[in-house]
Amino acid sequence: MWLITVAVILGLFVFDFFSHVRVPHAPSLRESAVWSTIYISIAVVFGVFVWWKWGGTFGGEYFAGYVTEKALSVDNLFVFVIIMARFAVPPEYQQKVLLLGIVMALGMRGIFIAVGAAAINAYSWVFYLFGAFLIFTAVKLIRESDDPVEHEVERESRLERFVKRFLRTHDTYDGDKLFTRVNGRRLATPMLMVLIVIGFTDVLFALDSIPAIYGLTSEPYLVFTANAFALMGLRQLYFLLGGLLDRLVYLSVGLSIILAFIGTKLVLHALHENTLPFVNGGEHVSVPEISTPVSLSVIIGVLVITTVASLVKSRSAAAKNQAQT
Repeated sequence: MWLITVAVILGLFVFDFFSHVRVPHAPSLRESAVWSTIYISIAVVFGVFVWWKWGGTFGGEYFAGYVTEKALSVDNLFVFVIIMARFAVPPEYQQKVLLLGIVMALGMRGIFIAVGAAAINAYSWVFYLFGAFLIFTAVKLIRESDDPVEHEVERESRLERFVKRFLRTHDTYDGDKLFTRVNGRRLATPMLMVLIVIGFTDVLFALDSIPAIYGLTSEPYLVFTANAFALMGLRQLYFLLGGLLDRLVYLSVGLSIILAFIGTKLVLHALHENTLPFVNGGEHVSVPEISTPVSLSVIIGVLVITTVASLVKSRSAAAKNQAQT
C-alpha cells in the first residue's frame, strides 16, 4: 500500500510538471480553478476509500488531518506571496518555484513523519513535547498577527544575508535558471535564492504541521497521505486565491486556535498514557480525551467562523474606504 501510494503521488507531481510547469506561463483563473477542484476531489475520494477499507475511525482521522493541513497550507500561501513579491519573481516562473518548493516540502515532511513515528513508538512522553510546542506556536501566531508581513520580511532578510555569505549571487534573473555566467563567473540567480528561502520556510512549516496532525492520528500512513494531498494542488490554489489571501485577516487567529486546541488534545492524551515518574507517580492520569468527531467539528467550525468574519471585516473596511474617498 505504501509503495502504490508513493508511486501515485510522485506520478501526479511528474504529470503536473510536464503538463503545466515545463512551459513557463502564468495560469489563468479557469485553469487554476479546474485543477484545484480536481486535486481536492482526489483527496476526498481517497478519504472515502480509507473510510471504506479501514473504517470510520481512520476515515475521520484522515479527514481531520487533511482539513487541518489544508488550512495550514493556505496560511503558507500567504508567506509564498510575500516571498514572490520580495524577490520580484516573474509571474511566468512562479509555477516552477512553487512546484519545486512543494516537492521539497513533501520530502522534508516525510522525514519529520518518520522521525515522529519512531519517537512516538519509543517514548509516549513525546506527546507532551508536541502539545507544548503547538501551544507555543499558537501564542506566537497571535503575537505576529498584528503585522505578519513585517515579521516574515524580517526573517527572509536575515536568511538572505546568511546565504549570501556562502554564495556568489547575481541580481537579475536568467529565465528560470538557477545559475548564470557573467564575465566568465558562475553566479547564483535570484531564482536559487527564492528556492532556498522557500525550502527553509518549508522546514518551519513542517515543524508546525507534523505535530499538529499527530495530534489527530497516530498512523504514519494517514499522516503522510493527508500531508501529500494537502500539498497537492497548492500551486493552483496560489493562483486561484490571489488577492483573496489579503482578505483572510483572521486566518492566523483561526489557525492559532486550532493549534492550541490540538496542543491541548495532545497534552490530555499524554496524561492519559503517562509513564513519566514525576507525573502522578508514573501512573496514567484520569483525564477526558477528545474524540476525532469532536476534533473535526472544532477544526471546521473555527475555519468557517474565521473565514466568514474575515470576509465581513474586509468588506466593511472596503466600504468605509470607499465612503471616505
